[in-house]
Amino acid sequence: MLGTKPIAPGTVWQALTDPARVEDHIIVRSLRLPRTLLGLCVGLALGVAGSLIQAHTRNPLADPGLLGVNQGAAFAVVAAVVVLNVQSLYGYIWFGFAGALLASCVVFALGSIGGSGSTPITLTLAGAAVSALLNGLIAAIVLGNRQGMETYRFWHVGSIASRDYAVLGQVLPFIVVGLVLALASTPGMNALALGTDVAKALGQNVRRTRVVGILAITLLTGAAVGACGPIAFLGLLAPHLARMFTGPDYRWLVPCAALTGAVLIITADVLSRVISGDTFEVGIMIAIIGAPVFVFMVHRKGVVRI
Repeated sequence: MLGTKPIAPGTVWQALTDPARVEDHIIVRSLRLPRTLLGLCVGLALGVAGSLIQAHTRNPLADPGLLGVNQGAAFAVVAAVVVLNVQSLYGYIWFGFAGALLASCVVFALGSIGGSGSTPITLTLAGAAVSALLNGLIAAIVLGNRQGMETYRFWHVGSIASRDYAVLGQVLPFIVVGLVLALASTPGMNALALGTDVAKALGQNVRRTRVVGILAITLLTGAAVGACGPIAFLGLLAPHLARMFTGPDYRWLVPCAALTGAVLIITADVLSRVISGDTFEVGIMIAIIGAPVFVFMVHRKGVVRI
């Protein structure tokens, strides 16, 4: 209903149930419905990914980009444009997803070097190192190529506008698999929250839990970033808002963070259409409304312990 052009509820319902070739019905079915469905899926994915990455790194300020996923996707998109001359959005999706997958695999491999396997500290340090390297490579490419710079500039903002059902269909299977893996790993997350040694003493297979969790993070974040670009702050804010209602139990936190992420991104998208007339992309609006909310939460309650 809401946007640059308000549409009456009855017209929206008719457009969904008995569409005709009229302007309002085309706006609802071809423009607003695809971006809303994609926003719901991306919000679910980033909310869950944020809660998982905070659990694995035991860092309350961690977001999905900490494992180098965003930078891996960005590097792949820029390389595809500059080297392979890929111009289609559908091409960006697959290159972005592949780059995110490869970057997270490298981070996990580097973080697992040594006899003790991956730990929150090694994962964080490996992610920081890979992110810094990829950021340097991206800068080296785009500064010497105008087309790559333009593509990276618009993709990096984070947007769900101008996406159709085909984009949703391409990323939906990966998001569904990632959500299933995330829900399956929640009992192990509760054990890991007590510390690696305690989790092992309780009979938890820490390595398997980390592998499943990192795979879920990669699938969820890679699909979301590939389709929409890196939507900053959502993966950080959604888990903290969810903890205010669920506490630290990941069996409840993960589903609640998914719903919170979906609500945040849809709210930001509606506000961007109503207030700015779609001038501000959803990634910008998330940062504008999310940063003050997060500061208020920290000031009033303190950051909830992971």
